[in-house]
Amino acid sequence: MSTVGTPGTTTPLMKEGAAISAPSRLLPRDLIRVGAAGLRTRPLRVFLSALGIAIGIAAMVCVVGIASSSREGLNRQLAALGTNLLRVAPGQTIDGEQSHLPADSVAMIGRIPPVTSATATAALPDVHAYRNDRVPSIETGNVGVYAARTDLLDTVGARLASGAFLNEATAQYPVVVLGVNAAARLGVTVASPDTRVWLGGQWFTVVGVLHPVPLAPELDFAALVGWPEAVSHLQFDGYPTTVYTRTREDAVLAVQAILAATANPEHPNEVRVSRPSDALTAKQAADTTLTALLLGLGAVALLVGGVGVANTMVISVLERRPEIGLRRSLGATRGHIRVQFLAESLLLSALGGLGGALLGITVTAGYAAYQDWPAVVPLWATVGGMTATLVIGGGAGIYPAWRAARLSPTEALTAP
Repeated sequence: MSTVGTPGTTTPLMKEGAAISAPSRLLPRDLIRVGAAGLRTRPLRVFLSALGIAIGIAAMVCVVGIASSSREGLNRQLAALGTNLLRVAPGQTIDGEQSHLPADSVAMIGRIPPVTSATATAALPDVHAYRNDRVPSIETGNVGVYAARTDLLDTVGARLASGAFLNEATAQYPVVVLGVNAAARLGVTVASPDTRVWLGGQWFTVVGVLHPVPLAPELDFAALVGWPEAVSHLQFDGYPTTVYTRTREDAVLAVQAILAATANPEHPNEVRVSRPSDALTAKQAADTTLTALLLGLGAVALLVGGVGVANTMVISVLERRPEIGLRRSLGATRGHIRVQFLAESLLLSALGGLGGALLGITVTAGYAAYQDWPAVVPLWATVGGMTATLVIGGGAGIYPAWRAARLSPTEALTAP
């Protein structure tokens, strides 16, 4: 025959006429209930301590989530634009002077079998665009004027915001297509027959405005005029300054290796070949470095939150010495007291960690939607953040739990 006692007490068991002392047990559900009861008695202090943990976790989840969302957005952008665009530009001569590409370099590059399209622009450094003919000549607004081929749009993956691009007919007349930033600086909102800009000493009609061009950002600040018109009226010498080349995806590296010699057979060392998508990748690498820095700051915030948990638990031990003494008098062991306060610390940290993870995911989703990115929060970031909170919570609760367990029943009950 046996009797069942309350948790934390020693119960005599009668078995075959012998009295056996059974060790008291604190079941997991009892442990959670006792730990939660300790937290409910100090709601404001618990909230502030959990908030410290939540800020650290939210910062870490946000940093990882926003970086991952940005990377996924870049990958989708590159998938849409293609990584098979190569740019050829003149370099410098052996004397350090500016070189130039041959006038027929575009045609020569176009004859490379894997090349699907080749087009060019040419900077006109002595020609500027102004809002009207009364603007002082020195106020160029950093808008460059370029001669452009009619197939530029498709090759660089650009899109029109309004109007139309240059064609075989309009390229021979004083018309211009503006990049998005050039249009803003010239006060042009949409292309129309009534919208004109003062360019090269004469009026040019704005026939088109471009959207931003990620793989050719120099076009965002450009005023593009037709190649024949530039030769006829803007003293253009016919030498391209940038040749944009699209190749098959499987032949990018092979074409890149021969572009310099093809564009300028006499002086291939005076040609620069680059891959615009590499610039975006380099930007992403710089963002990754910044992400690592922000993760470090998030870890510091998480550590500060852990210190707040430890402080809360130490104060809790001091305030609850009578309770500890009473429990010890009723049969609770040192182990029971130790796991009780450790459970409180873990519950407090888990509460902050869960709130921080939800906050981080929410902020990441909101910012990704604002930037028109896909919202991506890696599972490892959330799980890792929650694990970190439990580790910090356990570490923060070890000393207060050990201190509470050391109190003797008499010392605890007689404490002021």
